Amino acid sequence: MAAKTQRIEVMLETLLESVDLAESISMRVAEAAGFPEEEVHKIGMAVREGVINAYNYGNQQDRQKKIMMTVELQPDNMIVRVLDQGKGFELTEIPDPLAEENLLRTSGRGLFLMRAFMDDFRVERGPEGGAHLIMVKKLPQPVSDNGKHKPE
Repeated sequence: MAAKTQRIEVMLETLLESVDLAESISMRVAEAAGFPEEEVHKIGMAVREGVINAYNYGNQQDRQKKIMMTVELQPDNMIVRVLDQGKGFELTEIPDPLAEENLLRTSGRGLFLMRAFMDDFRVERGPEGGAHLIMVKKLPQPVSDNGKHKPE
């Protein structure tokens, strides 16, 4: 576990290539933090969906706008923040993708995956507008020599 908070901030261009870059950065940090391979891929997918939403819906593919991503390792959590420069949205306004009438719609699927793959997920209004996605994953517990989790 990290003894203190470590933080990476990246200003991403509103380009599709930024999606791959954000996913790669988050997966490298997750791997370095000791997450198992399956969890590393889930974190990467959640971040990918968040940046795709910022690119597509938030910044509406406007290359003049930026996407800010922050990855933070705290003693107990990995926190990923994605902030766009769009108009923002309320999570409650997005239709449930699992509701029967929405099963064939693509809207809301990325949000569903972010919720499913992370331990905590929320959306706030950014300081200057825009959507501020906050995704939290609890760090894996270290395992002792006898295969049991070490007490903290």
